[in-house]
Amino acid sequence: MDDQESKQPRRVRYNGTHPKAFKEKYKELDPNQYADDIEKVKLQGRTPAGMHRSICVNEILEFLDIVPGQIGLDATLGYGGHSLEILKCLMPNGRLYAIDVDPIELPRTKGRLEALGFGSDVLVIQKMNFSDIDQIACESGPLNFVLADLGVSSMQIDNPERGFSFKIEGPLDLRLNPKSGKSAAALLKTISQQKLEELFTINSDEPHSELISKAIISKISKGMVIATTTQLQEIIKETLEFLPENTRKEEIKKTCQRCFQALRIEVNNEFGVLDKFLEKLPSVLAPGGKVAILSFHSGEDRRVKKSFQSLFREGIYSEVAPDAIRPSAEESHANPRAKSAKFRWAIKS
Repeated sequence: MDDQESKQPRRVRYNGTHPKAFKEKYKELDPNQYADDIEKVKLQGRTPAGMHRSICVNEILEFLDIVPGQIGLDATLGYGGHSLEILKCLMPNGRLYAIDVDPIELPRTKGRLEALGFGSDVLVIQKMNFSDIDQIACESGPLNFVLADLGVSSMQIDNPERGFSFKIEGPLDLRLNPKSGKSAAALLKTISQQKLEELFTINSDEPHSELISKAIISKISKGMVIATTTQLQEIIKETLEFLPENTRKEEIKKTCQRCFQALRIEVNNEFGVLDKFLEKLPSVLAPGGKVAILSFHSGEDRRVKKSFQSLFREGIYSEVAPDAIRPSAEESHANPRAKSAKFRWAIKS
């Protein structure tokens, strides 16, 4: 064999003792080969790059009480962590339908689950928005259960190319499906100050919405193109320089989180598709069918709560969660990204 062909490609080099850039984290991005390293990262309360840690798995499985032979739907497949545990409960003779809008992560998750032995005979995966769950029901028939995890997956947040995080340089995109619709950067080019202020207020309860929206539109009117995550972060940081020094850093961080969340909700029409999903849910469930929903901010949780309670009063649901269920203290400590999660459920009459 030629010496050139026999040489192994060199891994990406990085400065310092530990990789910081997403692409440099070669061990975290190859969990099959570096299982011990992945476990160390998890024990430190972090999520390995390119992975996602499913939240409230035990609580959800306990509520769904899945038995072999049932038919269910994971309406937000993501990394597939919830689906994997559900599939174990469905075997034998059960079937799980799973959908997601992300064209980048969907084939990767499909490949992982297929490698674990879950082929199309038990797992049917489709690229689809969960507002179209009625299309799944046409094929599956009435469903015994539906799960929806409304959070953005860690592998989307951590990949700088997706533009979800203000903490790392990347294009200001924020689309769950980067092949559809317009990015957050494109949105900012045409939006009015009043509309942007409303967006920050309604989508994320941002207390500095007026100041931030005025600063952004002022920069744009002077010819600035806000194309990257760090450009937007810097505008927010400059705008809030007046805050007291002892609270400034934390308040800027929270404002960045809220503003990025608000833009993400807008470019993906998250509230609109959630409303359609909630409206269609009863029609796809079998009598006694169960639905479990994980939400991660107040706008989502309000919609889920109001829908469940309204349909309960109409007799469409026989029972709904009296209160939101939160992750345990142990889970929140082990996985800080779980802290904001709220789990609600309902049962079809």
